[in-house]
Amino acid sequence: MKIVFATQNENKLKEVQSMMPEGVELISLTTLGQEEELEETSSTLEGNAEQKAVFVYEKFGMSCFADDTGLEIDALDGAPGVYSARYAGEAKSAEANMDKVLQELSGSTNRQAQFRTSICLVSEGQKQFFDGIVKGRILSSRQGEKGFGYDPIFAPEGEERSFAEMSQDEKNAISHRGRAIRALKEFLSQK
Repeated sequence: MKIVFATQNENKLKEVQSMMPEGVELISLTTLGQEEELEETSSTLEGNAEQKAVFVYEKFGMSCFADDTGLEIDALDGAPGVYSARYAGEAKSAEANMDKVLQELSGSTNRQAQFRTSICLVSEGQKQFFDGIVKGRILSSRQGEKGFGYDPIFAPEGEERSFAEMSQDEKNAISHRGRAIRALKEFLSQK
């Protein structure tokens, strides 16, 4: 079974492909020749995931799923949330985004946060949604070299290590995206 994963992020593609059931091959937007970034104009993670999945399904006529992920920090009233990728500006710099979060939390004792992923699958004209959440905290400085995005400053509950200090398998076992993908995988296994 071939399914389009509406991403141009090769790190994310590898991470998600490693969690797919045998026999499911993911196709990236790059493989389809979709070079322009897909619009994300919704005010919710679910809305952005749906917007991207529907666009690809309608344009290419292939089953597709898309995700949107946000880091939601208690002390920042849920920010950066749906704006996580471009929190420090349109350049989408992970380094600048982490710098901004660390600066805004400087001196704050409440460092509670969660990552939340919403996935929308469009297949045979039907939409299905899958969510995953991992709670944790924002560290006071970067830790680790692995992962991407905010991984170096986020430690999941029960861990002293950041996501960037974990192996791909360790992270996938507990991460927000891992949880949402497992729900998607279970759904696909029943097809």
